[in-house]
Amino acid sequence: MRNYFGTDPIGQKVLRCEISNGGTRVSVLSWGATVQDFHINGIERSLILGGQSMAAYLGPMRYFGAIVGPVANRIADGQMTVAGQTYALDKNEAGQTTLHGGLAGFDQRRWEFSDIASSSCRLTLTHTDGMGGFPGNMSVTATYSLDAQGALNIEITGETDQPTYFSPAFHGYWNLSGQPDLVDHTLYTPATSYLPVDASQIPIGVPAPVAGTPFDYRQPRSIGPELDHNFCLAPHQGEMVTACQVSAAGLRLEVTTDQPGVQLYNGRHINTGPVPGHSGVAYGPCAGLAIEPQFWPNTPHQPNFPSNLLMPGQVAIHRARFMLSRLVQ
Repeated sequence: MRNYFGTDPIGQKVLRCEISNGGTRVSVLSWGATVQDFHINGIERSLILGGQSMAAYLGPMRYFGAIVGPVANRIADGQMTVAGQTYALDKNEAGQTTLHGGLAGFDQRRWEFSDIASSSCRLTLTHTDGMGGFPGNMSVTATYSLDAQGALNIEITGETDQPTYFSPAFHGYWNLSGQPDLVDHTLYTPATSYLPVDASQIPIGVPAPVAGTPFDYRQPRSIGPELDHNFCLAPHQGEMVTACQVSAAGLRLEVTTDQPGVQLYNGRHINTGPVPGHSGVAYGPCAGLAIEPQFWPNTPHQPNFPSNLLMPGQVAIHRARFMLSRLVQ
């Protein structure tokens, strides 16, 4: 089912699609391939942050629930070198770094619904050569499907006609309790290492052990104020591994992925101002936890990081699964 949601900045229609299965219901927008809301049976509130108008997604909720890319997270100095040629990218973060693909990233584009079923939908996007500074005409698909357990499965694929870097990610903010912040949430990740960053949130070198740091979540605990880092995972040849688990209000969200990292961000800079969220009130600091399965940040400048270089003739496939369950009381 598709219905009208609004219009984009050039007056084109933005559509909303609803899918359901296994006690879960999800709405997806053609703007940014955005998951607008996420409901499970018996709970009225959306478990993912979002807005009710295009004004929200063109303003303070720009990344909420969207697919970001072509390269998620940050690229240092707003430039990268591919096949011996250096490309200038949009410096859309403090005039210094490229964040989530730049000014015209995947989140700020109108995708097309190419296939819709009761429990799944597929969207497509063409990202033209030079947009945001990235080389290559890229053909991108995002498929959302709900399985019999009610888990949301996300598969993003990409192809290119020139060598380019390709590392999209789903950028949903989760809040399981409906409280204004995450104070009642606990976080677990099996990651034994993370990437320390500089003042611009750029990784400063090799992965560091989480042991003895504020980033050790190998036992479930409250979410710390410092959290905005990539945690290093260890999938092997496309297998799905646990990225993290989040618990609150008798619910648990388990995230698995085939990606080598997951960016976890406590949302401390969220401020949607006068724009209300699903509850009818604005979102403030730490209103949701961003969980972003992805390649490690700044890979074009880090030859020792897992590579997300995409070549013509290759098909990049990125998978993640978000499973909600009720905790046994």
